[in-house]
Amino acid sequence: MKAATIQEIKQELQQLPQNKVTELCLRLARFKKENKELLTYLLFEADDTALYIKHVNEEVDELFETINKSNVYFVKKTLRKIVRTAAKYIRYSGSETVETEVLIYLCTRIKELGTTINSNTIISNIYKAQVKKIDKAVAAMHEDLQYDYVKQVKKLG
Repeated sequence: MKAATIQEIKQELQQLPQNKVTELCLRLARFKKENKELLTYLLFEADDTALYIKHVNEEVDELFETINKSNVYFVKKTLRKIVRTAAKYIRYSGSETVETEVLIYLCTRIKELGTTINSNTIISNIYKAQVKKIDKAVAAMHEDLQYDYVKQVKKLG
């Protein structure tokens, strides 16, 4: 089965009555956890960006608490999981501000790991990749917002 284009789906949804669209959204939410999470964001959290960032940062904190520091392998594995989770929440918002705030917080927490970041190439590369993402997101922002974030990024680097 070939999937329809976004434009075709949009046209079809505009022709349907509201109760049918609601029914389709609920059915879509039942199939994947990510669909349900995205709908939750769009319905309940999209209006308050600061609160959303706070919730994402709290989840990042919870995930950092689960890091098993006995072996560098476990640190790398958990760190990748944390980055994937943060990227998922950033993707839901689609906002450069959310992306920058969450990634700056994530990089700050990675630096708090201590010597592990300097002694391991993979962890160092994960950190550098996140800093590059921050730079890219900041470059896409308005100049007034860029100034504050550039100062924060310099503290990371």
